Amino acid sequence: MNKRRFLKAMGLGSAALLGSMKGMAAPFSAPEEAPSLPIRESSPSRSASPSKGDTPRHRVWINPNPKDSDTDISIHYTAYAQAGVTDIYFEADSEKHFRAAKAAGINAHRWIWTMNRGEKDLLAAHPEWYAQNRKGESCATHPPYVDYYRWLCPSKPEVVEYLKNVVHTELSKDYVDGIHLDYVRYCDVILPVHLWAHYGIDQSKELPEYDFCYCDTCRAGYKALKGKDPLELEHPDQSPSWRKYRYDRITNVVTNLANVAHKHKKPISAAVFPTPEIAKRIVRQDWVNWPLNAVSPMIYHGFYDEDVSWIGDAVEEGVKALHGRFPLYAGLYLPDFHDNMNDLARGIKLAMDNGAAGVSLFGTVTPDVLRALIAASA
Repeated sequence: MNKRRFLKAMGLGSAALLGSMKGMAAPFSAPEEAPSLPIRESSPSRSASPSKGDTPRHRVWINPNPKDSDTDISIHYTAYAQAGVTDIYFEADSEKHFRAAKAAGINAHRWIWTMNRGEKDLLAAHPEWYAQNRKGESCATHPPYVDYYRWLCPSKPEVVEYLKNVVHTELSKDYVDGIHLDYVRYCDVILPVHLWAHYGIDQSKELPEYDFCYCDTCRAGYKALKGKDPLELEHPDQSPSWRKYRYDRITNVVTNLANVAHKHKKPISAAVFPTPEIAKRIVRQDWVNWPLNAVSPMIYHGFYDEDVSWIGDAVEEGVKALHGRFPLYAGLYLPDFHDNMNDLARGIKLAMDNGAAGVSLFGTVTPDVLRALIAASA
């Protein structure tokens, strides 16, 4: 649910999906050489809860446009920095954008798709790497919901090694300050309720065509632990141990990628589902137990038919569950505010008042948005 094409499939306007100076890049998911900036996130071993009076540190998700002029890039990133943006997640590699952000005093992170990878060459070379649903259908040939939903199986060692190489390649670039993981999960077994009508489905229970992964590797791994094939369970969708097995497979992927990042002495962060409970229930993410330097839950209240006040509730739940392991930056979906800057400022303030270290913005970052960011953070 969290990328441009998925949002486009929902019928959202393209203006909200433009990158860089025109806005953000993903759901949910903008340089003169400057010295490498220090890692600004708290390490997982330190308390990460902001104290009263701490200066907010905000983030944005961007798909950089390589055609943007150096002058425009510099102007925009300077404005971001002045509004309290300290980190940018770039969905594509663009050295001039990264260096411009760094020159403005902003950390430049490479934002990657993790488990959802549908590159044609990868599909052709390794169809056996892709996850299978409870009906035995592979994402390689039967992508759920939308054509680009091609999910890798996290249990396969070859997949983990492939992803480690991706992260190593990105972090080897001197202008990349950190790695940001997106789609680091299973396919949505249940979509946010706002999307059910769009897809013409009722997901008040887990349907087998959206329940992953039941490939031979996953089934054998679970059987080795519990003595049963998950397909032999009467109600595999209700089995706590089968769910935990899958939480742990994603956690293992993140742990391996975190080890790569830390060898490069660069931070690792992730875009995740809005609360620990929702993340575990609908995409098998146990993100509070990941070895991260920062997390950006996508608290897109409109997707869940909630009002702005839910932002505070979701942040509070996440911060309490983290117990200070690393900072939380509340992901806000700007189109949900319908250009109401008062509501946006309220959402930002709710996030900060409930323990967020800052917010992560996805959408069109206008001067009005930056002013709301400044006002709410004062």
